[in-house]
Amino acid sequence: MSSKTLDNQPQLFGHPIGLFVLFFTELWERFSYYGMRAILVLYIYSSIEKGGLGWTKSEALELYGWYTMLVYVMSIPGGILADKMLGQKKTVMLGGLLLVLGHSILAVEAMWAFYAGLGLIILGVGCLKPNISTMVGGLYKKGDPRRDSGFTIFYIGINIGAFLSALIVGYVGEKIGWHYGFGLAGIGMLIGQAVYMWGQKYLVGVGDYLGTSSAEDQALMKKPLTKIEKDRMIVLFLSFLIIIVFWGAFEQAGGLLNIYAKEKTDLTIAFLGTTIPASWFQSVNALFIIIFGTTVAGYWIRQKRRGKEVSSLFKMAIGTIIMGSGFLLMAGASNQAGGEAYGKASMWWLVGAYLLHTIGELCASPVALSFITKLAPVKYGAIMMGVYFAATGIGNKLAGTIGEASQAEAVEINLIASPAEVTPYLSADTLIAMDMDFVLKANIYKEGDKVFMINNQEGGAKDFSNFISLDAKAQGILAGMLADENATKDNQQHAIIRLSKDVEAKKVKANTGDGKNYSGTVEIFEVQNKREFKTFLFITALTVFFGLLIIVFLKKLKVLTHGAEEIEMDTTH
Repeated sequence: MSSKTLDNQPQLFGHPIGLFVLFFTELWERFSYYGMRAILVLYIYSSIEKGGLGWTKSEALELYGWYTMLVYVMSIPGGILADKMLGQKKTVMLGGLLLVLGHSILAVEAMWAFYAGLGLIILGVGCLKPNISTMVGGLYKKGDPRRDSGFTIFYIGINIGAFLSALIVGYVGEKIGWHYGFGLAGIGMLIGQAVYMWGQKYLVGVGDYLGTSSAEDQALMKKPLTKIEKDRMIVLFLSFLIIIVFWGAFEQAGGLLNIYAKEKTDLTIAFLGTTIPASWFQSVNALFIIIFGTTVAGYWIRQKRRGKEVSSLFKMAIGTIIMGSGFLLMAGASNQAGGEAYGKASMWWLVGAYLLHTIGELCASPVALSFITKLAPVKYGAIMMGVYFAATGIGNKLAGTIGEASQAEAVEINLIASPAEVTPYLSADTLIAMDMDFVLKANIYKEGDKVFMINNQEGGAKDFSNFISLDAKAQGILAGMLADENATKDNQQHAIIRLSKDVEAKKVKANTGDGKNYSGTVEIFEVQNKREFKTFLFITALTVFFGLLIIVFLKKLKVLTHGAEEIEMDTTH
């Protein structure tokens, strides 16, 4: 975009109107993405009877990790497509169309639609995400002091969309139907695409393909990198390491913390006499960003006036440390939940953790976007933004891997008891008659080579061990866990037994209500709780270590930027 075009842009609140076009486009794109993200894991591991896929939590977290990684890794080909063929503006248009199609297909209740929808969303985000962010930077001249505040405004748009989506899509998905939630996310993306198409007149000269632009711009594309540009590229690639760690921790929100909210958090609001959906916690981070965004930005402005360190790398390091410390609160939640059998933690642990995550994010994420537009050579602008989002994607995969590691190994079982035997301890004759999923709870311990699961609730004591069968592998895993916990008759642990009827068996009417073909898993509450506790502490240690590492080498890294962040221009002349 030429300097003349930049000077003649229509303004609104001191910024180009094009910023607000991109603001609302991204708001609705994030509404669709975060709305789907809020319910994705819950949908995958929810039982088939409740409209879900009935996968295990580990399987759900694994798919979540791959999906969120690919969503961002595709930003690399999306950036290349923009830089080499279409330009950022047209690539964003293509991405929006793919997203509308992908979210709409997810509304269809079929496995082909599930995979096809996710695939189209991956391609759509890959085209849209890096390029729309680069276009924000393209609205400002080099060194324009409004650039950082422009990205902050843009970032607020992202989080307004995320806040509304978790409340609206999350509620519709959990309370009305998962696929209605997916469909609603598609409507949000359609609105975003309409805004983008309407606002093209305010984006003239922004994000165009340089290969067909002025001779000056084409010369920039062919010009080899200077020594300074190469040094800045090195800093960018090194900064991506802290980005990977940051998002590897932060993205537990949509996976492990989402499951934790669903299963081990007391979701009751006593004075209202109601229980809130677990997915609503996905809106807390976005709400805090809207509330505290300007406060955190103002803090760094005051620090700069005092002559304190305010470089982007320093902010990213501090943000990572603050965000990681939020998992200490989750360790506290784990301790509270583990204080009693099948215990649940107060929701305020999660709220506090999300507050620290938000402050950390406000320090790290908006400046990271601006940092790339300052340091990346013009010819590689969209590609480097794509690499940044790819690093975010690798962080998301790391998040899924850490989430998987937090889950105790699944012990697979089969139900061999008759409905008559199970019903007195379950009060679930209706559930069995309808072939629905059910859960049994029992004290569990090991005595000699035998595992006992004793129910001491209504109906008198009964050994559930006689209700189920385990193969040799499952028996060994369960016995090993109990031995590690020293679970004896005098030191009993607590088991959660989840059972589902085989999908194919349900289709045969003659099998209805026979109590056969049920299988599932046994989870030892104490074992799972300890795994999660250790995971939360590990995340804290990982983030603090990498944050401090950046601070230790900060001076050397700043030298390699060659003062890119110190260049300030007075745009009033």
